[in-house]
Amino acid sequence: MHSVRSIAEEIVAREGGYVNDPDDPGGATNHGVTIHTMRRLGLDLDGDGDVDAADVRRVSRAQATDIFMEHYFARPRIDLLPEALQASVFDMYVNAGDNAVRILQRLLNRMGQRVAVDGALGPRTAAAAREAAEEAPDHIADAYGIARRNYYYALADRRPASRKYARRRDGGKGGWIRRAEEFISPRHHLSEAQHKARVAAWG
Repeated sequence: MHSVRSIAEEIVAREGGYVNDPDDPGGATNHGVTIHTMRRLGLDLDGDGDVDAADVRRVSRAQATDIFMEHYFARPRIDLLPEALQASVFDMYVNAGDNAVRILQRLLNRMGQRVAVDGALGPRTAAAAREAAEEAPDHIADAYGIARRNYYYALADRRPASRKYARRRDGGKGGWIRRAEEFISPRHHLSEAQHKARVAAWG
């Protein structure tokens, strides 16, 4: 497995630079670090007494990497999970907060484990994940990645403003879907035709 830092650096590269899309609930974001995260952490980088978009613009790739390692890997205890899941859950935690853990908990319940769906990665969820990984070592990462992909599609079903993240203007796979499939074996990727059929109801 790659080091936590190398995974965090890959996430930063995947997230890209500064954006402030009004359709994105995350608000102003730079290298994947949102203004909400910066306010929660009190990161007033320009020292003017508040945390606003100007501070977001100042976030460096190195700072983003450190924030992700501390607040999106270490504190949520992603390290408790089997290695096969760590990179994908870490990436999803950056993208969707504790929904990353809820997705895993729902998956584990479907696999016959019994865990609360509370978004907290505690000993019971970690033990269930390890047991599931032992039972299906070649499938657990794919299963989680597919669950991520389904989460994105379902979110876009419910929130039309988010559909542009799941479907490009030409109808192809949007960034959310491509991101999920980076953690899924190619044999489980949707074809373009399957993707277009999945989003056809969006008009």
